[in-house]
Amino acid sequence: MKTLAERFPRPDLVKRINLMANTVGGAAELISLEASEMIEASRRVTGLDDFGERIDGDWRGRLEGLVASLNAEADLNVMGRLQVRQEILRCLQSRLYLTKKITDQPEILGEQILQPFIITGTGRSGTTITLELLSQDTNALAPIAWKAFHPTADLGDNDTLLKLTECEQDLWLDICPQMAAIHELRSDIPDECIGVQKPSFGGMLWWVLHDVQTFPMDPEAAMKYQKVVMQVMQFEHRKKYAAKKTPHWVLKTPTYLPMLDLVFSMYPDAWIILNHRDPLKTVPSGMSTFAASRYMRSDREASEQLLEIAGNARNDMMLDVHRKREAGDLPDRFIDLHFSDLMDDPVKTLEAVYRQSEKTFSQDYQHAITDYLTSKPQGKHGKHKYLPEDWGMDTETLEQEAEAYMHAYRVKKES
Repeated sequence: MKTLAERFPRPDLVKRINLMANTVGGAAELISLEASEMIEASRRVTGLDDFGERIDGDWRGRLEGLVASLNAEADLNVMGRLQVRQEILRCLQSRLYLTKKITDQPEILGEQILQPFIITGTGRSGTTITLELLSQDTNALAPIAWKAFHPTADLGDNDTLLKLTECEQDLWLDICPQMAAIHELRSDIPDECIGVQKPSFGGMLWWVLHDVQTFPMDPEAAMKYQKVVMQVMQFEHRKKYAAKKTPHWVLKTPTYLPMLDLVFSMYPDAWIILNHRDPLKTVPSGMSTFAASRYMRSDREASEQLLEIAGNARNDMMLDVHRKREAGDLPDRFIDLHFSDLMDDPVKTLEAVYRQSEKTFSQDYQHAITDYLTSKPQGKHGKHKYLPEDWGMDTETLEQEAEAYMHAYRVKKES
């Protein structure tokens, strides 16, 4: 089995920057991660002091736990520490600006988020393209990446914020060019919810990107923070388009899958779009994505550890949702969407989603779907190649583990 260094060879500049740590006693000597220092820096830069504890509770405790885990467990290289420090500072300053906005305009918190589409399922099952296509409806609202990164205009106008977000995202591709074929990073398309939740310091993206086993995740706090960001976006949208009806939201992350009770507690009238795809495709693809994301920030060769994480957990979670639905333990507000159907006929598949959720599927939206797919052909950034055997998996074992899930949801095998 190839090493991560062989799978994701680094550009020479990235190699040199990381090697600089060896001249001074380690990456931590070059770039420090210390919670109180970053908090004070954010206060100094913004001139603000209220980080919005009323939004999501003990943000500082979560930040301190995250930083402790990063320093003790994540084995970050120089580029990894640079990325993390910038992200934490950006998140802290976003919190300060967001809190000021809702303090100055308290009516924002009266915005109601009604009947959102919430897309989930196992990773690599088509949730991203589903999000992008559903967001093409002019009656929909999604957390566009640059607005999610910078939900207030304190750092400049829209063009400035777009460029600032592109800079942060493009750095990923500078470090790991292979990521372009794995997952498209753009600032003008919707961001995954775990990206929106990042400034809560309780969301799962911190764990996805780093080996932080003792990081105290808090999904409820993460979703509370995200909801305020959504309220700000919806408030500003309604002011700009006063004559239009309030849009429905389109949200997405596979990490909602094990916490659907929490999702429904916050959005009781949500429609859960549950994506399905052959696990022989999703498991190795997910492994490749997960490994590339972590190897960008750490030199640790952790293929075997990642394999343990992949395991059969995703099938188990999908079966658990199926059992709860059959038993009536979850609201009857699920729409099953199969990746194969979406690829075969996206218009017909999404029209069925609208029909089940009793939303209007307009001709303009139908044209928008077609136009978007024309501008975004599969593989335009290169082909993402993955096979179970590439990651030390056995195809026959994966098929056996997936059998119950595929039978329960009638998932088609992919060639």
